Amino acid sequence: MLWRTSEMLVLLSLFRPDVHFVLFPRVTPQLKDLLHYYYPIEIDPNRTLEEKCPLMVEWWTKAHELLVQQKIHKGDIAQIVRESEAMLRDGFREFFDQLHKNNVPLFIFSAGVGDILEEIIRQANVFYSNVNVVSNYMDFSDAGILTHFKGPLIHTYNKNNTVLQGMEYFQQLSTRTSIILLGDSMGDLTMADGVPSVENILKIGFLNDKVEERRGKYLDSYDIVLESDETLDVVNGILRYILAET
Repeated sequence: MLWRTSEMLVLLSLFRPDVHFVLFPRVTPQLKDLLHYYYPIEIDPNRTLEEKCPLMVEWWTKAHELLVQQKIHKGDIAQIVRESEAMLRDGFREFFDQLHKNNVPLFIFSAGVGDILEEIIRQANVFYSNVNVVSNYMDFSDAGILTHFKGPLIHTYNKNNTVLQGMEYFQQLSTRTSIILLGDSMGDLTMADGVPSVENILKIGFLNDKVEERRGKYLDSYDIVLESDETLDVVNGILRYILAET
């Protein structure tokens, strides 16, 4: 397997929607209620994707409605993030720096809120030119008040070309034939579906919850499985090796 920096692309999905618990405390109880009801459905190995998808749309729609009710002001987002405990994984700086230095595109897929995620990355001073975020974005009134979320809605199981059709930047990645995919759910495995001409793909899965119950499925689907690992240490080690060889 030959990896060249000029042909590499990294797809990342390690940002859970429950980060909103620390960002919007006024609706934390309601958001937690939704999580407790829908999350077991999301990870249920006995349910089909066809069963799960409509329920994921239902979950995300209800969560977005709760946030809209808060009448969030666009100008307050930076302060909300600054005063919260939201943070990136340990090792994030080396991860972002390595990819930027070597001109490797980083696509971050998030079923959370893109405006919030971008601000977290921006305040960490790693929102480089090679970073692209695909997520759910807020839409604001002329007065700067959140009124709704822009479509299409992105949830756990549609982080793929179904929401990327027509994205000019993604279409320009036809020369990127070697992919490192980082995910923390079974739904993240389809993130590379929209990339043409894939020759090499390394799938790294972060298994953080119900480890014993889900280990088998993860080992069958991901090339590397990291259990209860809240860092990017292993990923950074792999990147150092690949980038040193190219």
